[in-house]
Amino acid sequence: MLKLSFHGGAGVVTGACYMLDNGRSKILIDCGMQQGRRAVEEVNRAPFGFNPKEISALIFTHAHTDHVGRSPKLWKEGFRGKVFGTAPTLDFAKVILEDNQGLLQNVAEKFNEEPLYTLKDVEGVTKLFEGRNYHEKFEAAPGFSVTLFDAGHILGSSIVVVETEGKKIVFSGDLGNVSMPFLKETEEVKDVDYLLVESAYGNRIHKDITNRKDLLEDLTEDTVRRGGTLLIPAFAMERTQDLLYELNSLLKGGRIPDIPVFIDSPLAIKITEIYSKYPEYYNKEAAYLLKRGENIFDFKNFKYTSSVEESKSINAVTPPKIIIAGSGMMNGGRILHHAQRYLPDPRSLLLIVGYQVVGTLGRELLDSANQVKIYDKTIEVNARIRAIDGYSAHADQIKLKEWVRPMRFSLHRAFVVQGEQESSEEFANILRDEFAIDAVVPAAGITYYL
Repeated sequence: MLKLSFHGGAGVVTGACYMLDNGRSKILIDCGMQQGRRAVEEVNRAPFGFNPKEISALIFTHAHTDHVGRSPKLWKEGFRGKVFGTAPTLDFAKVILEDNQGLLQNVAEKFNEEPLYTLKDVEGVTKLFEGRNYHEKFEAAPGFSVTLFDAGHILGSSIVVVETEGKKIVFSGDLGNVSMPFLKETEEVKDVDYLLVESAYGNRIHKDITNRKDLLEDLTEDTVRRGGTLLIPAFAMERTQDLLYELNSLLKGGRIPDIPVFIDSPLAIKITEIYSKYPEYYNKEAAYLLKRGENIFDFKNFKYTSSVEESKSINAVTPPKIIIAGSGMMNGGRILHHAQRYLPDPRSLLLIVGYQVVGTLGRELLDSANQVKIYDKTIEVNARIRAIDGYSAHADQIKLKEWVRPMRFSLHRAFVVQGEQESSEEFANILRDEFAIDAVVPAAGITYYL
């Protein structure tokens, strides 16, 4: 009897971790960290709900921390199976995990505790990495045949299709938004028996997809007129590259003034270098620009700031200017130092371009906080706070529905995951009411027999 267990990503957006057991072997799809404020650290430290030594393989849908972040802990506790993903995903994961370890080490020292895992654990799990191409069917473990399809979420992101015991189980991972700046569209999957589908935006429709570049132009010009700083918290992977691509286009088209643009994120610098290795994953427009010899992530007055000294030197540059820094949810990273400086400034603007989990500083600001705490200091929020939904790398309710539609007649059941409870419940109701699909929102730790 085939068993599906939910060890993360159930009833919450982050921490995806799902186990399939066919009686001969056990595999995991993702092994992510929960993200948010300090309280979720205990969740990440909690023992796995299974024996890591019994896992034959781990498959990454993509390399965001909430999908790969606990894999070194898995290795630390005895996992020695193979780790599969696309080549970009595995390259990204190595860099992301090394960066995470440094952050975890800093937190551990602050609270006088052991880190969740060490660099030795990161090195251990990355030695198990084996890259696979899209559409290449492979045996992940005895009785488990796996094929990866393009999810269109970030470069190399995958929909994982598992075939075992005569059943076809699909894990959506995170599905991409429509018309992402340089990514290919999400691929369609059919004839599915069981589906795990994300629902980060299961109860929302993106407003700014078609005019997101126009909005970026307007907000940039408005900040320039005010003589302020445009501060953008952005994920080091995908969102930063999306913004560089769009700003490059706006500047070369003469649509925004030629002002200084800083990427203040050592991680984003490493990630962008990896992006340059995989042009075959780009859409036709971006591939065409590359063939013409254009660097789609570089332009005049643009600067990466890697060292702490370079980061501090940004303050000496007279506004107007644009600062893009991590982390994307403002729960760490250099964005916090810039936020301390520029949030009290009414001339400046903080632009949110990604999903903000409940409990993060980014979510507090998005929810119109007048004051926030940063490094135990109370900061007055006088800067304007704006959001552009269209740069979200997640599919909204409309796209999620259209992606599920071709599966509706074959599906025995859909499990709605990776969303806040309200969002997951609403999307499950839509699947039941509009498609007559048996859709459930699973609880953490529960096992289903398929």
